[in-house]
Amino acid sequence: MSTFTLPNSSPPCPVKLVPELSQEQLLSFPAFKTWISTFQHSLARQQSKDHTFHTSPYKLNSIDIQTVDFFGGGRLGFVKLKADVSNDKGEKLPGSVFLRGGSVGMMLILQPEDVVEGSEEEKYVILTLQPRIPAGSLSMVELPAGMLDDSGTFSGGAAKEIKEETGLEVPESQLIDLTKLALSDVDQKSGEQLQNATYSSPGGTDEFLPLFLHQRRVPRSQLKELQGKLTGLRDHREKITLKIVPLDEVWREGARDAKTLSALALYQGLKLKGEL
Repeated sequence: MSTFTLPNSSPPCPVKLVPELSQEQLLSFPAFKTWISTFQHSLARQQSKDHTFHTSPYKLNSIDIQTVDFFGGGRLGFVKLKADVSNDKGEKLPGSVFLRGGSVGMMLILQPEDVVEGSEEEKYVILTLQPRIPAGSLSMVELPAGMLDDSGTFSGGAAKEIKEETGLEVPESQLIDLTKLALSDVDQKSGEQLQNATYSSPGGTDEFLPLFLHQRRVPRSQLKELQGKLTGLRDHREKITLKIVPLDEVWREGARDAKTLSALALYQGLKLKGEL
């Protein structure tokens, strides 16, 4: 195992690597870059007299890389690390981190063309059923979503995932970023430098999900064709079945999926405020 000092760290922060991971691989890993930049910004904010921890600020003392997973082609996929964070009183903060980076979630609302335009009647949402081994499920009901591939924009990634998971082609310009709309004033008040996204489980992972909305009127026959349709990239081992659910039943059908409930809450809240 090798150790190096994290660049621009104060106090100097040693980083212990596992044999299969190099310093260059870690420092170029987008998830690590985003995480460490965000955390260092949060630590620096303690200098403000108004900060909760100003009198006993916390410091990042060391980082211990515990294990890594690589994707096809040798691309770094996941990193599990332990960050030692404490203050001068010896008080520590929990520092187990599973780094996987950003994903995108898409709420697709379809309405039959024979319904009066502008009506709220007969709106449907596309959900997916797919194996999710970490949850112990072979048929998890959830919002269409996918990991970002570190290229392009969040909205471009969302459009790509919509095509892969549903077969629908949606121009990037027709996607509404629900999380960005909802958070437009929040960060100015908090001073945080987090992503314009929902964090799925911030007690253990850095994963963040910008949630997008696309609404479309379609032939009623297309709705029937989408119900139960098999999709997904087979060479990526994706096995996805589409499920068309009435909008007013999404809260129940997608109750186990945090991103489904988050997207629904954002959609309803923004509509209530007249921002959609």
